[in-house]
Amino acid sequence: MPPAHPPPCGVAPAAAATCPLFLLPRRSLSRSLHLRLRRLSLPAPRAASHAHDAVLLRRAADAADRSAGLTSPHPNFGCVIARPQLETDNAEAWVVGEGFLYAQGTPCAELLAAQEAGEHARGATAYLNLEPGDCYGDSTAVSTLVQEALKSCLIVNAPLLYRAAFRVPFSVLKYAMTADGKIAASSGHASWVSGKSSRGRVFELRGRSDAIIVGGNTVRLDDPRLTARHVKGHVPVRIVMSQSLNLPEEANLWNVHDAYTIVATQRGARRDLQKKLALKGVEVVEFDMLNPRDVMSYCYDRGYLSVLWECGGTLAASAISASVIHKVYAFLAPKIIGGVNAPTPVGELGMNQMTQAIDLIDVSYEQIDRDMLMSGFIQPIPDLSPVIPSVDEMPSVDPEVSPYETNIISFYKTWDTFGAFSNFSPHPIHMPDENGDYFTWPTVEHYYQAHKFIGVDDPQAREIVQEIKLAKSPEEAARIGRTRQREFQELVRPDWDSIKIEVMYRATKRKFSTYSHLTDMLLSTAGSVLVEASPHDLFWGGGREGEGMNYLGRLLMQLRSEILGTIQTAVEVGEPA
Repeated sequence: MPPAHPPPCGVAPAAAATCPLFLLPRRSLSRSLHLRLRRLSLPAPRAASHAHDAVLLRRAADAADRSAGLTSPHPNFGCVIARPQLETDNAEAWVVGEGFLYAQGTPCAELLAAQEAGEHARGATAYLNLEPGDCYGDSTAVSTLVQEALKSCLIVNAPLLYRAAFRVPFSVLKYAMTADGKIAASSGHASWVSGKSSRGRVFELRGRSDAIIVGGNTVRLDDPRLTARHVKGHVPVRIVMSQSLNLPEEANLWNVHDAYTIVATQRGARRDLQKKLALKGVEVVEFDMLNPRDVMSYCYDRGYLSVLWECGGTLAASAISASVIHKVYAFLAPKIIGGVNAPTPVGELGMNQMTQAIDLIDVSYEQIDRDMLMSGFIQPIPDLSPVIPSVDEMPSVDPEVSPYETNIISFYKTWDTFGAFSNFSPHPIHMPDENGDYFTWPTVEHYYQAHKFIGVDDPQAREIVQEIKLAKSPEEAARIGRTRQREFQELVRPDWDSIKIEVMYRATKRKFSTYSHLTDMLLSTAGSVLVEASPHDLFWGGGREGEGMNYLGRLLMQLRSEILGTIQTAVEVGEPA
């Protein structure tokens, strides 16, 4: 038998001697059991010191002692879940859940503590007088802590899970309202309902979204910019939904220098305004019947993972009714504005009984200065445990699909099966830069965007090249390159339209020659048509309905033919390929 570890500070020797076969807690125990459940957007909690740990371990031991004489043949076991608070240094006040093994055959201490802590378990630390083990013939003790951590891991990737399960982007409805449930005064004036700190949190939410959606009323009344100000890096696309296209000719959203704007409208609406918006760089997308479900399907096709709805009550109600809203962020301000006609966050849903109300799940609350943020899910996080049909089952699942033949292979996002074919794939390439010196470009897209400006004898053009070279992601490189191209057309090399295919091919060829496994993947597609499935890039991609020119797919097929030809020639002359 290994020697027993000495009890930590604050745990009585008597408690330590309860069961010598158990490993007793060490200083690292609280760290190893840290549930790591804090949302990324929450402020960092006060760090627990040795003294705090001692107090909380002592409390866990005291909890365990409450079952003395009742747990035989099990040891006395206690668990305390504590979450450091910025407001107080009193470790006892940090406790959000507590439990002890009451008797043989009853729920274990970890489960009871986690149940009591609920949502507050996120970002908390579990303090135990003994390491977690078998309570009553199963792994409930350990699995309870693991499940809490797993739940947070799922929440972090909720956008991906919802997108995969429902084939629409993860959609969050955000609104700020007064204590009497109004999002604006009767006049429509809404600046500002919430405080500055809450508005800062909204910027964070925007920075974590691929797109922001508003309705026509919001554009007419508020003239928003919808940028992720104060949040560096990612800039979401702005989408305006308007059936009639009854929108002003001048608006902050039509300035596409800071962020891209898409207007979704009914087919045939105000052709004159559509042309004017297009001249400003705004993309107009027509739908046969404009509705939230079809717009979300369109966003799914564009590869969006997360969408933030910052619309008024009418559009919010329509989106909820269409089942495309998955989570709600409600900022509650301690104000009363009144007004029979003052707008509310959600319009008519057709519900007449309180029993019909939609119950939010996994609800959490956070104080933000004077405001209160309540968030919760409308739909539970989907369980995506895979069920993969066998080859024999495939025809019954989809008679049109043969598991043995593939004539068309589509790729778009880097996480697709053949996503490594994308010019956005994370494969650095070593190629000359604007000075002729070899430089490691992070991606093909970095190289491509920079070459729009390489060779132009202008200091600003050189600055743009450097900006693209330093971009932290291919998305950022693409955004910089496209934005600067629109802003400073005179800085784009005059021969760009005639050489851009050559530039892309040169970089793509270097990528495949650098990474042999990519060449193997490309050769495995022999006999298949390769289609870059971007729904909106009609030059490099195939378009939404196959109307695109698919130049990237063509370049890859050309490269594949060259490689196969080289291999065939090598075989014929007896040289190694």
